[in-house]
Amino acid sequence: MFSPRLRISYTEGLPIVSTATLVGVILLILSGMIGIMTVKGLAHFWPKTLYQVTYLADDEEVPKQIFASLLSRDFVTTEGQKRWLFSQASLFQFSDQQHLIEQQQIIKMEPLEDLTDIQLRNGNRVIARLQGLVEGSRPLPMAALDKLTEKVEGQVEELQALKRGKLAAIHMQLAEYDRRQVSADAPARQRLVEEFEAVSQTLAVAELELSRYRLQLLFDDGRYHELALAEIESLHRLNSLTSWQKGEHFVQSLWVFVSEKPKRANSAGGVFPALFGTVVMVLMMTLIVTPLGVMAAIYLNEYAPENGLTSLLRVGVNNLAGVPSIVYGVFGLGFFVYQVGGNIDKLFFSEHLPAPTFGAPGIFWASLTMAMLTLPVVIVATEEGLRRVPDSLRQGSYALGATQFETVWRTVIPIASPGIMTGVILAIARGAGEVAPLLLVGAVKFAPSLPLDTEFPYLHLDRQFMHLGVLIYDGAFHSNNIGHGSSMMFASCLLLLLVVLILNIVAVWVRARLRNRYQALAR
Repeated sequence: MFSPRLRISYTEGLPIVSTATLVGVILLILSGMIGIMTVKGLAHFWPKTLYQVTYLADDEEVPKQIFASLLSRDFVTTEGQKRWLFSQASLFQFSDQQHLIEQQQIIKMEPLEDLTDIQLRNGNRVIARLQGLVEGSRPLPMAALDKLTEKVEGQVEELQALKRGKLAAIHMQLAEYDRRQVSADAPARQRLVEEFEAVSQTLAVAELELSRYRLQLLFDDGRYHELALAEIESLHRLNSLTSWQKGEHFVQSLWVFVSEKPKRANSAGGVFPALFGTVVMVLMMTLIVTPLGVMAAIYLNEYAPENGLTSLLRVGVNNLAGVPSIVYGVFGLGFFVYQVGGNIDKLFFSEHLPAPTFGAPGIFWASLTMAMLTLPVVIVATEEGLRRVPDSLRQGSYALGATQFETVWRTVIPIASPGIMTGVILAIARGAGEVAPLLLVGAVKFAPSLPLDTEFPYLHLDRQFMHLGVLIYDGAFHSNNIGHGSSMMFASCLLLLLVVLILNIVAVWVRARLRNRYQALAR
């Protein structure tokens, strides 16, 4: 027989064990998710061994040969035969081609040292064998490849700077003349046209000179091809890299990923515009939602009378937290973009109509929509923090002659600030990962131009932007990959997790400092 004390201990211990088990399962799931994202994401940057694969395809007598990297050996057919997944890249293909080859069909796999992974400036990738280097029709020694590549790289950067600077400025001025309907025979317009033709001629001559330096390649199907060095962004003989060189290649690829623009339909290159747009949108959303949520919570907790209307407001706020995010996107498109933005255009940008300025999706409307989406979270968390402030502090402030506003501003809000920061943390976590509303109010698949530049007003709130969540959605929805290999999508997921983690760490640090500063007053 168990004693009453033991029976009570057993009864109390069962919920504790159940709760601990559930927490352990949740932590295990989260750890598995983060682990998969980390392994798959970082594998995107690690250099893979390149093979010359010779295999015999079904119903064919002549062996085939491809230059490819091995992605997976885990595919098993219904007959129990293992298949290996290879990724082949060629100049004549828009994207990497994947081959599932049965293990027994593979005749030979050779990691040849002269196999070269070539990254082109347009985002395409080539695996080939280097055969020679030429200038026009004159052959050059392969030893001169590194110095010649540096020379061509410098000239290409100069041409790109000329295009981005002078040529782009002329284009913008001509577009302004078109908008103002300046006649074609106006002297100012003719001077611009002449300057444009002169710059274009200079660029054409320089590009023709650069095209003389070419690299001779041999592809896996036996074809030879000459590729201009100006079209090549980087080339690496991955099979001959040491462990230290592979680490350098990993760091370099990681830097390219976070600092450059996407290429080849967002399947190559970097994600800097999406990273920048995500951070700016979240910061703007936080600046909008924090004062609105705090003021609403202060009114409900400190000023609103306890009646049916106040209870109805609280019920409405709690229900708004469960509204599907796409509904907020439709609301933002209909109210903020079409109504508010359209009226702003009529008042201040009537000369641009019918082309909209603020009456079109943009980063400001996206931030405002996400602020409305996360507003209930901030209100509920802030009101909970306000309730934890002891009434004795309010009464003491009133006894010293302070008004209600001074009491709230100087006593209640500082002590409730950790609760306010909790709401901000939850808002950041939700706002950074939402995708559906952003597709309607400003986020697009490809927008390489940042909403921030050197032109007044510097931060252009009317421009569309890229977002990591939209980039991940587009990569998952339109990807042709089978999914067992590492891809840019997993790397983008890992980066989004890191962005949310860093923003939350900053907010948690601020909350901890505020708690340490005011917790003694709350006792």
